Amino acid sequence: QLQLEESGGGLVQPGGSLRLSCSASRFTFDYYAIGWFREAPGKEREGVSCIGSSDGVSYYAESVKGRFTISRDNGKNTVYLQMNNLKSEDTAVYYCAARYGMVYDYWGQGTQVTVSS
Repeated sequence: QLQLEESGGGLVQPGGSLRLSCSASRFTFDYYAIGWFREAPGKEREGVSCIGSSDGVSYYAESVKGRFTISRDNGKNTVYLQMNNLKSEDTAVYYCAARYGMVYDYWGQGTQVTVSS
């Protein structure tokens, strides 16, 4: 069973930055693709970014492209989401999830990101 834990959320002013971390419990972490999702009040959960298991190929939603950067450190079993130039519409609970095949089977508990002045 893969366990994921997010950290790094908080309150930041518009234009500020945060770095989220997603730490995994298993040493086979590098076999899994990792995605970041977010859920804002009253909205459906949406995919933000993901990174491949072995090739490190990344994907970004249009709304965050150019502002967010995903990366992974397999030696530390951790995936990062660097978020720059944050906007109020980025306010949400951010979740990381892992998939070995086509479906994200494992999810973290989420971390709150609030962008407000």
